[in-house]
Amino acid sequence: MTEAAGRATRTTSTDADRSGGTQGGDGARGSSEARGSFATVREISQLAASIVPRAAARGVTIAVAESLTGGLVAATLVRIPGASGVLRLGVVAYATPMKQEVLRVPAQLLAERGAVDPHVAIAMARGVRQLAAVDRSECTIGIATTGAAGPGSQDGRPPGEFHIGLEIETTDGRVALSSSHHATGDREAVRAAALLAALRALSSALDRTDLPMHSESTT
Repeated sequence: MTEAAGRATRTTSTDADRSGGTQGGDGARGSSEARGSFATVREISQLAASIVPRAAARGVTIAVAESLTGGLVAATLVRIPGASGVLRLGVVAYATPMKQEVLRVPAQLLAERGAVDPHVAIAMARGVRQLAAVDRSECTIGIATTGAAGPGSQDGRPPGEFHIGLEIETTDGRVALSSSHHATGDREAVRAAALLAALRALSSALDRTDLPMHSESTT
């Protein structure tokens, strides 16, 4: 078993723009592939099992853009019955050019900051949320993961650094949020930590009282 992902240290930064922009930039056993301590795995399972019914009860829809987690967030949500009414889209944009071409992360932002950056995470979340709004009203929450799983650094960022980005539709406009983290351990421990952080971020987003209600199902 790898080092506990739950031991990851976290520094959180928040950007919010009610007009839809982003300040500072345009921007189960949860999965058999993401290993962590028993406590981490248990929390991943519990969060996923809570997020799906809570979102469904409020008519909240979710879109996921993933880099270092490689689909773990979407796969973990899909394990829960009722996910078809909540999860609209999952995109794995692993290569940096895919973040620009598929998720519309601005090229200048990527050039200036690299792919491992909180503003890039927000831009990814915005991009996937927009992609998920092709057939009806806007997707409520876009969430993204990006980071350096190791063993080497990426874009000058040390292994273990990762960022979670969200863009949330609220009754007062769009809100952009990000959190920055560092986890110790091997690649799977870092990915497990990122999965856990993303689920915690989704759970916190569902605590908001300003989320709009949608009645449509994703199926």
